[in-house]
Amino acid sequence: MTRPPTAAQRRVIDAADPVTGRLRGTESQLAALVKRELAFRHPRPPHDHFLTPAGHRIREETATPTASSPQAAEPAREPARESSGVFAARVGGEEGIDAGPSRIREVHSAWQGLLELRRMTNPHGVVDRPCAWERTHLVQAAALALEAAGHRPAGADTEGYRVRATPQPEAVAVRGPDAGALRECAATLEQAGWQVGEHTEPRTGARYLLASPRRI
Repeated sequence: MTRPPTAAQRRVIDAADPVTGRLRGTESQLAALVKRELAFRHPRPPHDHFLTPAGHRIREETATPTASSPQAAEPAREPARESSGVFAARVGGEEGIDAGPSRIREVHSAWQGLLELRRMTNPHGVVDRPCAWERTHLVQAAALALEAAGHRPAGADTEGYRVRATPQPEAVAVRGPDAGALRECAATLEQAGWQVGEHTEPRTGARYLLASPRRI
C-alpha cells in the first residue's frame, strides 16, 4: 500500500492551480512528488511541474468533506458548488448565477489555462483536442468549454445548458432549453475538440447531446 503524502507534500498539492495543476514548491518537494507519480516535470522549458491524475485525485479528496463532518451530514445537492476561492465551471442548475465582469474574467483565465495545459501535456503540443485532465474531469471540462464560449448555464429558475455525467465511459450529457441552443452547444464542443452526437430520450422524447473528448 502506498504511503499517503506527507503534510508538506499535501500543502504543495493543495496549492496547485485548480485548472492546470501547476505546482510550486522546493526542488526536493517536487522531486518527491514526481518519484511518487503524483506529479510530472514538463520536458520543455521552463520545466514546470504539474499534478498527474493521481495527484489531482488526492487534491480533490483533501477538499471533500469526510463522512463525519457537518457538511457531509447535509442532503446532497446536484450539482455541487465550488469551494470558496476555487474556480469551477458552471454545469447548470446552480443558484445565484453570476454573469458579471469578474466571472467573465475568471472563465476566460481558466479557459486560457486549460489551453496551456493542452499545449504542455498533449503529444506535439496540440491544443485542438482535450488533454488527460479533461478526460478525468469530463463534466467540468465540457462545462468550461461552453461557459467560455458565452453559453449561459441554467440557474435554479432560469433556462440554459446543463452538463451531467453519464454511465458511459468518457461521455457527458448536455441538455439545453431548445433545439437551437442545443445546436449551438454542439458546435462549441466540436470546436473545442469533442465528438458530439444528438440523441432522444426514449421516455420523454427530449433531445440531448452526448459528448466525448476527441482522441484524434
